[in-house]
Amino acid sequence: MKVSPRRRARECAVQALYSWYISQNSVEQVELAFVTDQDMNGVDMPYFRKLLRGTVENIDAIDHSLRPYLDRAENEVDPIERTILRLSGYELQFELDVPYKVVINEGIEVAKVFGSDDSHKYVNGILDKLAPALGRK
Repeated sequence: MKVSPRRRARECAVQALYSWYISQNSVEQVELAFVTDQDMNGVDMPYFRKLLRGTVENIDAIDHSLRPYLDRAENEVDPIERTILRLSGYELQFELDVPYKVVINEGIEVAKVFGSDDSHKYVNGILDKLAPALGRK
């Protein structure tokens, strides 16, 4: 099945955000390295950049909105799951033209690609609680 350009943008943004989180490099350095080293065919590049930069720029607000729905301390959440939650949290809070059901579904699908076996269930549970708290349901 062909993956949509926006899905590819989300998958790449998760990988770049994970790299940013682990490396502690600037978002500009991470973005440049990522687009230079990765196959970006079929990626909605403007949306990839928007997701990456928007998530980093709003990371404190996103983390604050996610915190009440986590079942453990932030630093105990798997880094991949945390990255997916941050990206989806950004979309729920700041990309209001994207329907919340799409954001949740995309978060689940990306978790199936990058997360552990049950990551998608955890991501779904958190996003299902976050969406109405942000007035998106």
